[in-house]
Amino acid sequence: MKSKISNDILGDKKITTGVVYKKNILRKKIIETIYREGSKTIAQLCDITKNSVPTVSGLIEELLSDGWIVNLGIGGSLKGGRKPTLYGLNSEVGYILGVDLSRQYYRIGVFNLHNEYVGKIIEKDEGLETTDNILTLLDNSVNELLEKNDLRKKQILGIGISIPGLLNSRNGKSHSFPQLGSKPLKETFENLFGCSVFVEHDTRIMALGEQWFGHAKKYSNVLFINIGSGIGLSMILNGKLYRGHSGFSGEFGHIQMDPNGKLCYCGKIGCLETIASGTAIVKRAKKDINNGKNSIIKKITNNDPLKITFKTVIDAAKMGDQYAIELMEDTGEFLARGISTLINLFNPEAIIIGGEIAEAENLIKDPIQQKLSKYTMLLLKNDSLVLVSKLKEKAGLLGTLPVVMSHLFFPETDSANA
Repeated sequence: MKSKISNDILGDKKITTGVVYKKNILRKKIIETIYREGSKTIAQLCDITKNSVPTVSGLIEELLSDGWIVNLGIGGSLKGGRKPTLYGLNSEVGYILGVDLSRQYYRIGVFNLHNEYVGKIIEKDEGLETTDNILTLLDNSVNELLEKNDLRKKQILGIGISIPGLLNSRNGKSHSFPQLGSKPLKETFENLFGCSVFVEHDTRIMALGEQWFGHAKKYSNVLFINIGSGIGLSMILNGKLYRGHSGFSGEFGHIQMDPNGKLCYCGKIGCLETIASGTAIVKRAKKDINNGKNSIIKKITNNDPLKITFKTVIDAAKMGDQYAIELMEDTGEFLARGISTLINLFNPEAIIIGGEIAEAENLIKDPIQQKLSKYTMLLLKNDSLVLVSKLKEKAGLLGTLPVVMSHLFFPETDSANA
């Protein structure tokens, strides 16, 4: 179905007072409620929005006419008597396109408004550190995905983009990837795709994915640690995403762990990333295997150390390879030392381990939990759960959904400031 988005639905930003503005706000509130919580009756929407039955009923009729919501038939009655009609979001009124852009690869997916994938994900082994032609590749892949699913750009409500590195939330510019240009990334990508675009740091997007669809739904104070080629941190404090003064918060991977350690790409010595990131693990594995270390990794890579990846090490550990398990245990030790500082500072309800390392599951979770007892005050340690992301590699793409929907329909919420 063709999207019927207009200023009448989203609201004209120039209108800040009066009946039209209030009506648009209420439209958005109804859409937000049904999107986040599922189907509702008019009575339920009246309670949630604090509006009268005639007001809500009138807007429901308009949203039905415009194609935003659908009549789902009669629901159950909680109080007996006449059963009410349920209304749900029309999943095909528009679509969200998510781009999970990393240093080594990118993934692109299309979702309907029931948060379901439309067609297959496009995944390419090209990223911000492997090519200078990333913008052209992304544009081609977006067009390919839309064509495969018989969609037009005017049906796309918005594009959410997850990006690593230093992203200034105040001016919207990347300080890590000069190939993306000197303009705000929103402007660059909107010129490229011809659609509304909303950009957010990759670890914060993954944390939003967890907050909406994963473990973090249950908690208000959560630390999400993204461990892939690097190490990032996102903080959900009192239910809100924390970004810091300029959006640079969460550089957990660049706390010093070894003052006599290796030089980090950030220019400092002994950062956590130099010993506990996927990149560091792969470097160590390549060196050890090259020096004759016995491991299943040799078989997996046909005895070619150059083919070792982070996934290779995790797969070997899951197969029971002692060397790979020891790598996970050593990594857990270093991560626990860093996480203990976070627990002492923030006293979180939960710490979620995500990113590529989440595939290791208990092989990384158990060493972290064991070593936290060594480095953390017992009372604080017992007050914080350690969880492994259940979304795993899906967190990046799923996290683009709340970024887009927040900007379009509920900008008063925290994630709208992404």
